[in-house]
Amino acid sequence: MRILLFLLCLPGLAMAGDFSLLDGDAALSREEVLSLTATQRVEFYEGGVSHYSVGGAYSYTYAGGGTAFGRFQVGSDGVVCVDFRNGRNRCDQFVHSHGRVVMITEDGQRFPIRP
Repeated sequence: MRILLFLLCLPGLAMAGDFSLLDGDAALSREEVLSLTATQRVEFYEGGVSHYSVGGAYSYTYAGGGTAFGRFQVGSDGVVCVDFRNGRNRCDQFVHSHGRVVMITEDGQRFPIRP
């Protein structure tokens, strides 16, 4: 019974990220994130591109080539979680930071987005 309870709570734990925000960071609301992902293409300064589909499909094309595929969802707190086809998953938070939008990963990496 305890194992079943743990497994039922596990998806909620995966969605609950603890992101390292800096002074001047303001998290985007769920509506702002939905608007950002509705453009279907988010390009990063390092050269990678995230593609979001209305149906929840996701892909990330690396600057050097190669693409990772998965499915994404936007939580009520605006956090975007991706389940990749290779079994990995990741949650990200988008923030306004000093005049630009930045994606922050759960491990604290920061990726500014091209306007």
